[in-house]
Amino acid sequence: MSPRVVSAGAIAGLVSRFIVAPLDVVKIRLQLQPYSLSDPLAPLREAPAYRGTVHTIKHILKHEGLTGLWKGNVPAELMYVCYSAAQFTAYRSTTVFLQTAVPQHRRLPDSAETFLAGAVSGAAATSVTYPLDLLRTRFAAQGRHRVYSSLRGALWDIKRDEGFRGFFRGLGPALAQIIPFMGIFFASYEGLRLQLSDLHLPWGSDDATAGIMASVMAKTAVFPLDLVRKRIQVQGPTRSKYVYNDIPVYTSAGRAIRVIFQTEGLRGLYKGLPISLIKAAPASAITLWTYERSLRLLMSFDEDKDDKGAL
Repeated sequence: MSPRVVSAGAIAGLVSRFIVAPLDVVKIRLQLQPYSLSDPLAPLREAPAYRGTVHTIKHILKHEGLTGLWKGNVPAELMYVCYSAAQFTAYRSTTVFLQTAVPQHRRLPDSAETFLAGAVSGAAATSVTYPLDLLRTRFAAQGRHRVYSSLRGALWDIKRDEGFRGFFRGLGPALAQIIPFMGIFFASYEGLRLQLSDLHLPWGSDDATAGIMASVMAKTAVFPLDLVRKRIQVQGPTRSKYVYNDIPVYTSAGRAIRVIFQTEGLRGLYKGLPISLIKAAPASAITLWTYERSLRLLMSFDEDKDDKGAL
């Protein structure tokens, strides 16, 4: 793969991540809200009662300023770059292994190979970059009172107070998302693609439409595990210092789902889902727009170098 393509992809990802970061902070705040808004005591609690995306943004701007919408963006940017690199490497290595190490007569169907390679690469990338994901969540969960003075300070404090395992709180539900997500996505995509091909959609992109619909279905199905992961990530000695200082202690992902369902209802397991689905569209558009222009700019630099070298 051309270095220009890799560089343009990295630039596009970083720019896109920066622009949609406020939506990610809003999603995390909504996910961490540990009580139902129908609770009559909700407005009386010390912690804010976020009532949707717009209300959450207004509250953060009023009490934490504009920079509050970008809390956790540094570890999030680092996570994006590292995740992409790890995922690409693991996907390629797994695909090559399945194609060369397995005898031809025992080879899996192409769809099964793609599914397996995707699941393995997703699990590997998630595991490698998980500490950055945890740091992103903890910084986004900070309100007006800072829990960590800096990224470096957070690394030191977590290592000192929680040990190495502290960086991997919630890794279980994070990995548990991957296989069902991949399975639901590919099964939905294949089924929808065949059905949509007979409809002759006016915009003509059956594959893209099927991909978007399959992604929405898969994300919705595994979203409770994402919410549980966020809740577990802020456990530990600093639990009482975040915006929500009364998040229950969860001993496992299964218990967390039961407790949330009992105390917050079914809707409680899907807090932040709408904004999670909404941010996917602008993120993709910004990524593609930035990628094309970054690649064009990098290619123009190379052409200038060639012209100067020829003189």
